[in-house]
This record gives sequence, structure tokens and C-alpha cells, in this order.
Amino acid sequence: MPADPSAHGSGETPLRRAADASRGASPSPKARGSGTSAVEVRRSSRRRRTVSAYREGDRTVVLIPARMSEAEEQRWVTVMLDKLAAQESKRMLGDRELAERAGRLSEQFLGGRARPASVRWVTNQNTRWGSCTPAEGSIRLSHRLQGMPEYVIDYVLLHELAHLLVPGHGPEFWRLLESYPRTERARGYLEGVVAADRLPHLPAARRE
Repeated sequence: MPADPSAHGSGETPLRRAADASRGASPSPKARGSGTSAVEVRRSSRRRRTVSAYREGDRTVVLIPARMSEAEEQRWVTVMLDKLAAQESKRMLGDRELAERAGRLSEQFLGGRARPASVRWVTNQNTRWGSCTPAEGSIRLSHRLQGMPEYVIDYVLLHELAHLLVPGHGPEFWRLLESYPRTERARGYLEGVVAADRLPHLPAARRE
């Protein structure tokens, strides 16, 4: 089996899923918590190369080849959760929803101190994920973020909100982001996109 099986989204039909579950899947699928919902991993001897995932009630089911190692399983569960989140976030946030989201993030993580006058998507930012003009209180997010997982969009929004309070990327700035629990995961996601597509580079993280 290739080291990197080709990943598929939730495009399989219920009939195919049922076939995997009843004829070739592991009789004891693993279930574990993941954020607010459970993740169930089902191993199938009929699968050779593909990995897929779909929502089933309040849980996420990830279907993988039976021969996949534990390390590969963990990696592909993360990949497929991100893929599903990205697909679901394609229910596009408009500028109004984006501004409301920024307001909630400011209240939750910055004590409501960052109050942008405007938050909007732009299509002319190909060398950065987001930007802000503190004097105007304006925040702009690159359209390239559209379709990425919501926690990634939230991180970029929070990053720009923090810039309304602190310019630059010094220790004080990074302290503002410490309360956001998915900072490292979001940065890792964006760094992966940068590495793959040579897209905007992130500012260097603070050094201890």
C-alpha cells in the first residue's frame, strides 16, 4: 500500500459506506472524542488505497484501509477532519457574517478591546492572508482563506484583531494570541499551504 493513500471527501454514496461497514470493516471500530463530537475510525479489508470521511449524526466516521498503521491512522484522521471542516465552511461567510465573527472573537479572546470599524473579504491580497489598518480600524482577509477550516479563518481574524491593539509581532502581540487554543494548529495548516503552493508567508513566531 502506498505511504500516502489518496484521500477522498464525503462523496461516497450511503450504499458504498454500508458495504464497507457490513462486509469489510473492522468489527470493533475505534471511537474517540474530538472537540465537540466523537470520531469513529472504521478499518476495511476491502479498502486498499482510499480514505474517506462523513458525518453520521453527532459523530464523524473515518474509513481507512485495514493495513494502515496507527501513525498513519492518526495523520489521516486529522487530514479528513480538516477536509470536512473546509467543505462545510464553503457555506460562504459574507462580509457581515465575517464582521460578526470578528466581534465574537474579540469578546471571547481579547476582552472586547479590539473593535474593528469594518471587516471584509478582498481579492487583491495574494501575498498575505490578512491585513489591517489600525488608524481606520479596518480588517481585510484574503479570499484564499475561503473554504479553509473555520478555526483557520478564526485564527487569521484574531491575528488581525490583535494588530488593532499591538503593531508588529513582538512578545506583547503573541501574548494576545495565547488564549486561542488552536493557534499552533492553524499556523501549521497555513504553513502547510504555504509549503505546498508557495502562498503568503506567515510572520515569524515569537522566540522565547
